[in-house]
Amino acid sequence: MSLRAAIRTIPDFPKTGILFRDITTLLGDAKAFRKAVDELVQPWAGTKIDKVAGIEARGFILGGAVAHQLSAGFVPIRKKGKLPHTTVSMSYALEYGTDEIEVHVDAVAQGERVILVDDLIATGGTAEGAVRLLQKLGAEVMAACFVIDLPDLGGANKIEALGVPVRTLVAFDGH
Repeated sequence: MSLRAAIRTIPDFPKTGILFRDITTLLGDAKAFRKAVDELVQPWAGTKIDKVAGIEARGFILGGAVAHQLSAGFVPIRKKGKLPHTTVSMSYALEYGTDEIEVHVDAVAQGERVILVDDLIATGGTAEGAVRLLQKLGAEVMAACFVIDLPDLGGANKIEALGVPVRTLVAFDGH
């Protein structure tokens, strides 16, 4: 079974010239979803991982499944203003401007081993902000895992430059 074949491509979304890689078709296919989770988990099976952090929103779906498989806790990384308790935030660069993500201040303890999970890495701005946010809380970020990599946009290189290994399952050239 090919994970690539389970991912739908939508041309000209959200704007002309963009090929949007949609994992909702992968999530809706039980075998493809299971295979993606198994492949994300595989390098850390049998390793002590304390928490899996997922970036809003598809990272919640994948990250929750990965956390379950690793018997780890789950940490939601959300856009600013969405969490009810005391939070810590981090700004990150967008293509045009900045945004902020946050987690609860008590989401990760000093020295906990954490894996970051999301559906896709493109320019890496959000993932870089998430890594820095987790490190700010004292986490040891063991890896950043994504189903899809858009290598032409350089996001994986940006995360690896922070000293965090990147695992991706499918690469799509171009935007």
